[in-house]
Amino acid sequence: MSNWNRNIKDFVSYLKIERGLAENSVQAYQNDVVKLYNYFGESSKDLNAIQYEDLQLFIGDLYDLGLSARSQARIISGIKQFFQFLVLEGEIENDPSQLLELPKIGRKLPEVLSINEIDELINAIDLSKKEGQRNRAILETLYSCGLRVSELCNLQFEQLFFNEGFIRVIGKGNKQRLVPVSESVENEIDLYIEDMRNHLKIKPGNESFVFLNRRGAKLTRVMIFTIIKDLAKKIDLRKTISPHTFRHSFATHLLEGGANLRAIQEMLGHESILTTEIYTHLDQSFLKEAIISFHPRNMK
Repeated sequence: MSNWNRNIKDFVSYLKIERGLAENSVQAYQNDVVKLYNYFGESSKDLNAIQYEDLQLFIGDLYDLGLSARSQARIISGIKQFFQFLVLEGEIENDPSQLLELPKIGRKLPEVLSINEIDELINAIDLSKKEGQRNRAILETLYSCGLRVSELCNLQFEQLFFNEGFIRVIGKGNKQRLVPVSESVENEIDLYIEDMRNHLKIKPGNESFVFLNRRGAKLTRVMIFTIIKDLAKKIDLRKTISPHTFRHSFATHLLEGGANLRAIQEMLGHESILTTEIYTHLDQSFLKEAIISFHPRNMK
């Protein structure tokens, strides 16, 4: 099994260095390949000798173990990545995993806010409170830039390029992307800096972070969750929302407005277009309006 050990080690290096994946993702892929390694056990099956039928039997075992379709899909995806790497490196000639299919997974569509609901949430913020303008800036940035909550918490001044009209976002796996920024975001952040941030006693080590709490420290994810939950309760919003809901809404509204799916993928920082495709769901009223407006049978 020496060729297994060497190739697994090389695969891990490839994921870290060339693909730039986060440590958790690398570990998950490695665990998937080790599961296949362990499946063959004492047979010491050489990588070049593995056939499609062998992998089908392996997947059958996963099913018999009672793993969920989602878990099976993740393991199969890791196996496919491994064999694609081996072909790329010239270790094997043919990819035995090429015809493997992932089990179908029922995906729950994310909750999406309408533009009116987003405006209601933002307008419900009490600006008489010290942190009011900061909270407006937070919600506007989450929605207008489609940020993950961790990306917003870690946003630093060196990432703001308002004169050029964009911000530099550092996402998963330390990958960076440029996101266009609207004037409304610029205005809300500028007002927050003037109204609150400039008057804080900032804790050492937190000077570069844009969004701070009243004690001068970087905001936590939990704090932003709490802000949004309280606002939803205040306007009696019946939807279950979180900071990520603003990101979902950002993507859906862009798509409904005619934005290219690939552009949305870049702005969200998705590694795969398949992840972005969840936003191709459109509500029935939007589809109805599009058909009425643009179908040749309805056009006068």
